[in-house]
Amino acid sequence: MTREEVKQIIAHIGIFPAIRVGDPADALYAAETLYAAGIPVAEITMTTPGAVDVIAELTKRFPDFAVGAGTVLDTATAERCVDAGARFLTSTGLVFDVVEQGVKSQVVVVPGALTPSEVIAAWRAGADFVKIFPAAAVGGDLYIRSLQLPLPHIPLIAAGGVNQQTAMGFILAGACALGVGMELLPREAVLHRQSQRIHGLARRFLGFVREARAS
Repeated sequence: MTREEVKQIIAHIGIFPAIRVGDPADALYAAETLYAAGIPVAEITMTTPGAVDVIAELTKRFPDFAVGAGTVLDTATAERCVDAGARFLTSTGLVFDVVEQGVKSQVVVVPGALTPSEVIAAWRAGADFVKIFPAAAVGGDLYIRSLQLPLPHIPLIAAGGVNQQTAMGFILAGACALGVGMELLPREAVLHRQSQRIHGLARRFLGFVREARAS
């Protein structure tokens, strides 16, 4: 899967799920369930035990699954994730070394940022998308709109506080995708393997994106 293909998948689906669990088996289950539910994008955070091995397993089994690494905070971790097959690298903040490594490795790079200066710096460093985190804490959809007005050429992913009540507002404000975690993958649904519940939530969030884009 090329870097351009991964970018297109993320932009088209409009959902950028983060999997942050305490067990590799739970991470595999969560990712596989998302994939089956029609969301072929998953961020496996480095806080998940065995995250690199999970990425390697998923990319081997699902060649068209845009699996990436989250909470990547240093070059060494970025290299390990890319070697394992990660299609993208993301973090909660702007780590220039990680952005540089991602660009060098020809994978999609999604650094976190908050202020206009950070957003511009991330874009100039080579980011493919910029993840605004924590979006809800600084004004929610109004903040995304405020960033998009002067920076319409920078694709923003809203993350932090995205839920069923706020999802459409973020897309309407100009976000190209939604960074969603436990609102899409509730802890108990993963632990108890409640696939139908996760499928229902996936349909709901995909519907929010479609409806907002059609407005």
